[in-house]
Amino acid sequence: QVQLVESGGGLVQPGGSLRLSCAGAGRTARAYSMGWFRQAPGKEREFVATVDWTGGSTYYGDSVKGRFAISRDNAASTVNLQMNSLKPEDTAVYYCAAAIGSLRSTGQADYWGQGTQVTVSS
Repeated sequence: QVQLVESGGGLVQPGGSLRLSCAGAGRTARAYSMGWFRQAPGKEREFVATVDWTGGSTYYGDSVKGRFAISRDNAASTVNLQMNSLKPEDTAVYYCAAAIGSLRSTGQADYWGQGTQVTVSS
């Protein structure tokens, strides 16, 4: 069993930055691929970014490439999402997820966090 707890959401102006963190707890949390998804009101949950269990391989959704960066600290069992050049369309609830294998779609996630709200508005 893996428990995921997100933090770092909030309100930010367009063009600003925000950093999300996800703490993973559980005996095998460090062995999982971890990633971020987001869901805006009235829309389906979409893939944002993922990092493999070694931290050496990352993958991003097209809408965030070049603006977001994902990283993990296995010693602390955390994964972070640095979000720069934020746009109003980035507004959503952001969810941390973990998977024993590849993690690039909602169907591949084995565990989910409770979500944290990110609002980009002036």
